[in-house]
Amino acid sequence: MDDSLLTEVRGHAAILTLNRSDKYNALSDELLRAIGDKVGELDTDDAVRGIVLTGTDKFFSTGADLDSALRAQDLPSTHAMLAHFDYCNRAIERSRKPVVAAINGFCLTGGLEVALACDVRIAGTGSKFGVTSSKIGSVAGAGGTQRLPRTVGREWAKDLLFSADFIDAETALRIGLVSRVVAPDQVVPAALARIDAYALRAPLSVWYAKVAVNSGMEMALEPALEFERHLTAGLFTTEDRSEGMSAFLEKRDAEFKGR
Repeated sequence: MDDSLLTEVRGHAAILTLNRSDKYNALSDELLRAIGDKVGELDTDDAVRGIVLTGTDKFFSTGADLDSALRAQDLPSTHAMLAHFDYCNRAIERSRKPVVAAINGFCLTGGLEVALACDVRIAGTGSKFGVTSSKIGSVAGAGGTQRLPRTVGREWAKDLLFSADFIDAETALRIGLVSRVVAPDQVVPAALARIDAYALRAPLSVWYAKVAVNSGMEMALEPALEFERHLTAGLFTTEDRSEGMSAFLEKRDAEFKGR
């Protein structure tokens, strides 16, 4: 039985824990598929309002599994390896649920690329971030050259990609790579607290906001604003929007049902 990905449901959240500490939580093809499969499965569970993706106290993930990387010796095998990353990252980005990366220790290269696909990243003090591809004559091909500049800007992204240097949690916070830095033992509790906050809100509103941001960032401003208006108009026809307005006017907590 493969136990490289552990799953626990706690309150409103599902916690997915990378469990290959002997391999520094390296992302094998099988583990990447398991993450994508589990995120897809949780998407249909109405009791789960958000997902926390985490690792161990020393390693979120150091990147691609060495065995997978060594098998990538030509164009077909390289594309096949990258397809597993793409499957995992797209499942995270397309999930209806908010996905929070709770990061301790090293978050490097492929591990950082998976974290970049998450909606929010929370880091423990002492965590380290970097993209080491240039050290081995490669390039970050699982979203690093695209999601990283969209997150921290071109200059910081290029510096990290060119140099393969590590940055600490405080620098990651300053450049916008993570949203919060907390004590290492508070990383998962802080992520769960964010899920609890999101769970107070209308599920469709949270999902549509995620879609609007993720899709709108790929558009020019005018079509993005039109897309936003389309999503907003759709939400105005939902039961949750009616309930939210009624609850506001009646000064009570809303009871959202996700429809």
